[in-house]
Amino acid sequence: MRRGVLNHAEVEDRVKAIKQVGLSLLPSKSWQLNTAWVLAARLATDLDAWTRLLVLHDTPELAAAELETIRMKLNHLPGRLTAHARRRTLHLDRTWPWAAAFTTAWQHATRLPALT
Repeated sequence: MRRGVLNHAEVEDRVKAIKQVGLSLLPSKSWQLNTAWVLAARLATDLDAWTRLLVLHDTPELAAAELETIRMKLNHLPGRLTAHARRRTLHLDRTWPWAAAFTTAWQHATRLPALT
């Protein structure tokens, strides 16, 4: 297959992902609201794709996981955010099975070069 060409299964997976982030909640009676909602759903899907590419590449089971799996394992984080001396610290439960994957992903995210 040529680079940049998606097969039917990949297209179906992307359509499924965009429906999971909110596109399935259409239609509204307002054209402007539908337009904004489609844009927000597309941005969320793009953010998910970039997160998988840039941050989750060391964790292949999460990089290829369904969006709902990502939500349950990384976004529903059992932790506590504390502040002391103008610094914020995230305390993770060490028994949480995805703590190492989240920590690795966070380190990848903080090492990304800043835009100039």
